[in-house]
Amino acid sequence: MYLPNRTWPEVGEYVADESLAVVPLGSTEQHGPHLPEGTDHLIAEALAREATDRTGYLCTPPVRIGVSSHHRQFPGTMWVDAPVFRDYVESLSRNLTAHGIDRIVYVNAHGGNVAHLREVGRRLHDDGTAYAIEWMWDESIPGLIEEVFETPGPHGGPKETAMIMHIANELVRKERLEEARDGGAIFDYDAERVHGATTFYDCIENSPNGVFGDQTDATPEIGEELFEAATDQLVSLLEWLDARPVDDLMPEPQLEP
Repeated sequence: MYLPNRTWPEVGEYVADESLAVVPLGSTEQHGPHLPEGTDHLIAEALAREATDRTGYLCTPPVRIGVSSHHRQFPGTMWVDAPVFRDYVESLSRNLTAHGIDRIVYVNAHGGNVAHLREVGRRLHDDGTAYAIEWMWDESIPGLIEEVFETPGPHGGPKETAMIMHIANELVRKERLEEARDGGAIFDYDAERVHGATTFYDCIENSPNGVFGDQTDATPEIGEELFEAATDQLVSLLEWLDARPVDDLMPEPQLEP
C-alpha cells in the first residue's frame, strides 16, 4: 500500500487495522562513472514497494537525500548534516505515530545513514513512542553476495550495479563498467587502519573514481536474484514485527532500587 497513491479514507481504514509502516531511505550521491546518483534511493524504494505490495503494509514516500558528505568531492553529491537528518527522520516518524503507527521499518540502502537511523530508533524506543528499526538490504543476504561475486565492493560495486541493472537497466552506463573497475579500488578495511585507528574520512581517499570492486561481474540476472532474496528477507521481517505484541517491543521498566 503506497501512501502517496491512496486517499485519506483508505489510509484511515489501514491504520484502523494495522500499525506498521515502511519508510524507504537512501541517498543522492556519486556511484562512480557507471551508476546514477540516485542508486541508493532507487534500490530502497524498489525493495520497500515490492515487499509492501506483497504484504499489504503501508509504504511512505522515500527519503532521497541522506548523510553523504563523505562523497562531497564528486560533482552532484547531495547531503544534509547528520543532526538535520536525524531530526527530520524522527519528525517524520512521529508524524506516522500521530496516525496510529507504532512500529516502523526503515528500509535503508545507504551505509552513511545506518548509525543515524539507529539513533532515531533509540529515541522513539526510549520514550515509548514507537518501535523503529533499520534494515539494510545487503546485510540481509551476505552469503548470497559472497557466493555470486568474488569482489563485491562496499560502494558502487557489482552488487549495487546488478541491482540497478534489474531495477532500472537503462540508467547503467554499461560501456563504462571496465572504467569503473580499473579506476576504482578493492577496499580493504584492515589495510586502511594504522595502529588500530581508522585514518580515512572521505571516499576519495580510498578510491580515485569513488567505487570499489569488479563491476564487470554484474548482470541483470544476478540483480534479480539479489532483489528477490532481499525482498524475501524484508517480507519475513515485516511479518515478524507485525506479529509481535507492542508491549514486547517497548522498553523494559526500570529496575527497582
